Amino acid sequence: MNAQTTMIKNYHQRTKHTLQHYAKGPETIDWDDQPDPFRYFSGCTRYALPAPGQALSVLFTELDQPQTITAHALNLKSVGLLLELSFGLSCWKGFDANRWALRCNPSSGNLHPTEAYLIATNHHFVPAGVYHYLSYEHSLEQRCQFHEPTTESAIFIGLSSIHWREAWKYGERAFRYCQHDIGHALGALRYAAASLGWSIDILFTAADTDIASLLGLNRQTDFIPKEHESPDVLCRIQIADHAPMAYLDIMALVAQATWFGTADSLRAYHLYDWPIIDDATLATEKSLTHEAPWLTTRQDPLPSHCEKTASQIIRQRRSAQQFDGKMSPLAHDKFFRILSATLPNAPAFGFWQMPPKVDLFIFVHRVDGLAPGLYVLLRETSRLPALQQACLSSFSWNKHHDDLAFYQLYTGDLKLIAKTLSCHQPIASDSAFSLAMVAEFDASLAITPWKYRQLFWECGLIGQILYLEAEAAEMRGTGIGCYFDDSVHEVLGLKDETFQSLYHFTIGKAREDQRLQTSPAYGHLQLKSS
Repeated sequence: MNAQTTMIKNYHQRTKHTLQHYAKGPETIDWDDQPDPFRYFSGCTRYALPAPGQALSVLFTELDQPQTITAHALNLKSVGLLLELSFGLSCWKGFDANRWALRCNPSSGNLHPTEAYLIATNHHFVPAGVYHYLSYEHSLEQRCQFHEPTTESAIFIGLSSIHWREAWKYGERAFRYCQHDIGHALGALRYAAASLGWSIDILFTAADTDIASLLGLNRQTDFIPKEHESPDVLCRIQIADHAPMAYLDIMALVAQATWFGTADSLRAYHLYDWPIIDDATLATEKSLTHEAPWLTTRQDPLPSHCEKTASQIIRQRRSAQQFDGKMSPLAHDKFFRILSATLPNAPAFGFWQMPPKVDLFIFVHRVDGLAPGLYVLLRETSRLPALQQACLSSFSWNKHHDDLAFYQLYTGDLKLIAKTLSCHQPIASDSAFSLAMVAEFDASLAITPWKYRQLFWECGLIGQILYLEAEAAEMRGTGIGCYFDDSVHEVLGLKDETFQSLYHFTIGKAREDQRLQTSPAYGHLQLKSS
């Protein structure tokens, strides 16, 4: 192993929760000191996007065949919809004097370390340049102006992370959660683009330093120390009749551009310092690569009977805080539809183009036609022999579906075990089912240490699919970042780092907290305009 691989494996081991102790985090949390969840740049021209909330007629089930959806024209209205349905507000919640926003892209602790940027290559709908998306105002802040725009109209979306926003609550484990959130954001962007008849390409070859240059993140004096942003990923939006453009062509535009603005303070004290997050960031820095895309034959998931539009499902997505532990069993066909949508050959993974590294170990509690117990969905069937060898020898490995690599491992009531493994949280046992996302770990990091981030992105993308599929099945989902890592491995029989559990998720019938008030996502803009 090289030094970077050793460093990130040490980080992973050090940030595991155990039954004896949790990973290092702040000793106390002052909720009045929470970082501002909305980043503003002072000194930038701001462009208001068309009023959010527009309904789209595309049904959620039509996203199973995205090639049949009529593409929207590229204009300010459609770009506004893309950003709103990906990263915009979905509603406000309130309790007594407290009020907080929920967004279309979920986040650990609702802290939202992910920032989104738009790159417009010419003056088609806004002056060519780089823009920061301000979700609170649903507007674009112009960070950069290109002096020599291209003749082609193209747009790119860049994502970055403010690690400190997450570390404020979660300490050293926050780097993991920021990567989960990037995966969720990629999923949100894919669903939003598909609803407009567009698609996205993740530019996996791009170097972090190039992404930082494109988004202005390398301009250190524009950011307050400890509140800087780390580059994560660049996506190209594919629109019919628009020729794809290489991101390296935009690098020349940025080199001759004029930059504007500085990041405002996130208005919180920095009481704790987590240098290991900086170490993990350095260890997983990505250079320019030339990886050939992984291709597979695309296949429709199992049928869904959802009658809602895609935009309805996207805007109603919430994280359940508690489940009805006495719910009726989840319908058999809905359960398998949800699982089939996470497969690497399903439409939601059409843009991923990387070999699938994550399989799902599922604690079934209340699913019609399935005995309670432990099951596994192999998202890559060739891993079957390796997992059979790595897991407990007592597992039965009985195949339980004709079209999916879905195996029954153990029969019995595992609700208490599922709850215990997920940091004693009832959401893992009161649901219809919960699951652990187990990744091919050692082999992935042997390729390059930056794959550590990509493993968590894949888990987050799976999580976003589960969120939306749960809503379509009239259920609700919740991502679980708090779990006892090695206790999960012990239950499965995993004895080394060949496979590691990187994320948990649970789906069931949500119990709504009647004390909370809900208000419209952008009601504050209407009040402001009036």
